[in-house]
Amino acid sequence: MRRFRHIAIEGPIGAGKSSLARKLAATLGAEPLLEKPEENPFLARFYEDGSRYALQTQLFFLFQRVEQYRALAQPGMFSPRIVSDFMFAKDALFARLTLSDDEYRLYLQIHQHVAASLPQPDLVIWLQAATPVLQQRIHRRGIDMEQAIPDAYLERLSAAYAEHFEREPGLPVLAVPTDGFNPLAQEADFHRLLQALADFQGPRESLATDSGLPAQAGL
Repeated sequence: MRRFRHIAIEGPIGAGKSSLARKLAATLGAEPLLEKPEENPFLARFYEDGSRYALQTQLFFLFQRVEQYRALAQPGMFSPRIVSDFMFAKDALFARLTLSDDEYRLYLQIHQHVAASLPQPDLVIWLQAATPVLQQRIHRRGIDMEQAIPDAYLERLSAAYAEHFEREPGLPVLAVPTDGFNPLAQEADFHRLLQALADFQGPRESLATDSGLPAQAGL
């Protein structure tokens, strides 16, 4: 797996990205690169009044992720391998769902200005789960501002990820259905994931699990 200098773990809210990124980074001797939503002063207000605070929330995340991703291009700043719980492209994906058309056009002008200079991950692990499972996980982790996220938003988000990966056919992606597959709690499942990473030929593969959830569109 040394060919993967940067592995990004992606998926909708509640998929388990951050926890898996920490575990995988520790196993591989890699540096974890994690989102810092707690630093966004607009996020709680966005959950209360999305139409009013969406643009501020997205711009803060955009500039935060620019700084984090720029570190990837600086040799010696990190260990030879990095595992992140986000890819830079996710910010535009969320922005399309949360911003009005005029706000999104403004946002894209800024996003496109910086995105071209930032590196793509060498591999994306795409965690998938059905909406009821995502809601269970969101409830279990107990972050107050997330508890009222509607099913419709999670469904749109899952669909947006599928559409994004369809638009990026050259991006290496390993889809992992997680309804009944738990690499965090089950060591056997984690080792199956490690083997799938070692065997990955790409550019698109799906880890066969016993979850009963097929890989989503685009793979």
